[in-house]
Amino acid sequence: MKTQSYKIAVLPGDGIGPEVVKESLKVLETVTRIYGTSFEFFPASIGAKAIYETGNPLPDETLEICKDAHAILFGAIGDPSFDNNPEAKVRPEQGLLKLREALGLFANIRPIKSYETLSEISPLKKEIFAGTDMVIYRELISGIYFGEKKTSEDGTEAYDICSYTKSEIEKIAQLAFQAAEKRRKKVTLVDKANVLETSRLWRRTCQEIAKQYPGVHMDFLFVDNAAMQLILNPKKFDVILTENMFGDIISDEGSVIGGSIGLLPSASIGEKNALFEPIHGSYPQAKGKNTANPIASILSTAMMLDYLGEKKTAHHITLAVEEALNNGVVSEDLNKNKNFSTSFIGDYICKELLQEIYCRDNENVKIGKSTII
Repeated sequence: MKTQSYKIAVLPGDGIGPEVVKESLKVLETVTRIYGTSFEFFPASIGAKAIYETGNPLPDETLEICKDAHAILFGAIGDPSFDNNPEAKVRPEQGLLKLREALGLFANIRPIKSYETLSEISPLKKEIFAGTDMVIYRELISGIYFGEKKTSEDGTEAYDICSYTKSEIEKIAQLAFQAAEKRRKKVTLVDKANVLETSRLWRRTCQEIAKQYPGVHMDFLFVDNAAMQLILNPKKFDVILTENMFGDIISDEGSVIGGSIGLLPSASIGEKNALFEPIHGSYPQAKGKNTANPIASILSTAMMLDYLGEKKTAHHITLAVEEALNNGVVSEDLNKNKNFSTSFIGDYICKELLQEIYCRDNENVKIGKSTII
């Protein structure tokens, strides 16, 4: 049987990006050992690193590597030398925005899940937090962030135009409904249809799409109510579908439910390309200290494998991560008193992944009878 091979563009980026991506690559190397699936890695620069090297936050070479890859594994972007310089015309974040637009990555997908062993660090009460399992589908390359912008010459007036087309809405709505079919069969459209014409277009379009999925229930929430319900009763949500700015706000709000932004993966999907990244930033304070949480990056790698059709492998990685969390193998953002290094957590998850595949008798593993090292 021919071994499946994938070209992966690897963009470690800035800050802790290279450290967490390194652990994801360890996981992919373990996958190769288990399944024989092969990966060809193509490292490339983006963000501050690329600016220092070329003056461009997204060099042409990087863009071409990404276009030619089956998928893109991304670390983080941002650097304090640019953050603290309001006069800087070229900024690291411009590289990621340009990459999303150039590749047409129209759908940002963020799963948000509660872990029982981490219930004590969630800002929500355990009875509210427990059982949360949702995914947010955010439109990523249209709306107010990409509309026409203008400030008057005297600086006293400005506007940002929010614009959507029916086809732009249809593309991401189809993905959201397809996801709901495989989950708990519910889509919640978050909008502001009582005020905004764009939101009314979203409602009309999504109501049409819903007819193609009779087994999926669709409901609607105004964004202000959705923000409140996300805190009062997060477990009520299955698939949240929303536009760019609302999705930006709602997904960041949802990210704190689990207790740490270091746990949450994401995918940005286009018609031909896809990028996978942890939702956390570059966290420059931890750069080079081997203390960053690699779990969001590793779970992003699982999302990448699922996208590539390696669904069993993706599931096993998720189980290995959950086993690490259950056994308290976590970084300092999750436990200030007892924590482990970035590289140790990556090694532990790789070990658990091997055990998940080779040792079906979990009791044997726990009492030390496993031969896997």
